[in-house]
Amino acid sequence: MPNIETNDIMTYYEIQGQGDPLIFVHGGLVTSTMWQYQVDYFSKFYKVITYDIRGHGKTGISPLRKYSIELFADDLKKLIEKLKITKPIICGLSLGGMIAQAYATKYLQDLKTLILSDTAISTSLTCWDKLMVYILFPKWIMIPTLRMMGVRNFIKFSFWFAKLTRGKEWIGNKEIEEYERNEMLKMDKKEYLKVFGAIYDFKLQDLSKINLPTLVLNGENESKSVHYHAEVMKNLMPNCKSGIIPNAGHTSNLENPKEFNKALKKFLNTHQN
Repeated sequence: MPNIETNDIMTYYEIQGQGDPLIFVHGGLVTSTMWQYQVDYFSKFYKVITYDIRGHGKTGISPLRKYSIELFADDLKKLIEKLKITKPIICGLSLGGMIAQAYATKYLQDLKTLILSDTAISTSLTCWDKLMVYILFPKWIMIPTLRMMGVRNFIKFSFWFAKLTRGKEWIGNKEIEEYERNEMLKMDKKEYLKVFGAIYDFKLQDLSKINLPTLVLNGENESKSVHYHAEVMKNLMPNCKSGIIPNAGHTSNLENPKEFNKALKKFLNTHQN
């Protein structure tokens, strides 16, 4: 089992293939296994690195009482240093996209290109975001509620609420929903709370600093809010392009891997040295 010390944790990682380094950063409350379709395809052309974020999967728990997106970005930086990787391509989805943004704004010189998929640039950007975060489901209510409900019941509530507010297409098919539920149920309750808190606290990064080639991808059934976030990204980042993955929602890489891989490969081919 490949583990390496990064800051105060032992990070689980896998490397497949050879070539320029391509790092995939998974979404919140799941694990690096969500990238299997991309590993299978891109390891033919690149050195593909996947890893489990602090608090997730085989990396597991850490003693810190609070997490942040910036902490996750520093963990990624340490992993890259320990693996002696230079100028990686980083692709992050959802929480992974938030981490990729924080990494790019802090360690821009150590990055080749950036791909952000189905992700937000802040949890309080739009009016809908603010209504959700500050009025309907503020953090000071949601954290104790999650603690009292327990992970299993909170997951049931989360999927029900997502379907109600964003539609069944946002989640994907039954197989993907089952995968996500199973991954979430494996998480330690305290880690779930810390990761949840980190996502809640995510603030807009100085995206205007990111002048390297960037691709923003969203599933066509992604929420209207996140589609709006993508437009803001394009306006803030001087070298940013966007694309839509058809017949896909929030986990576009899983729901339509063929089109996701095609869009990503086309972008990477354009920006090869």
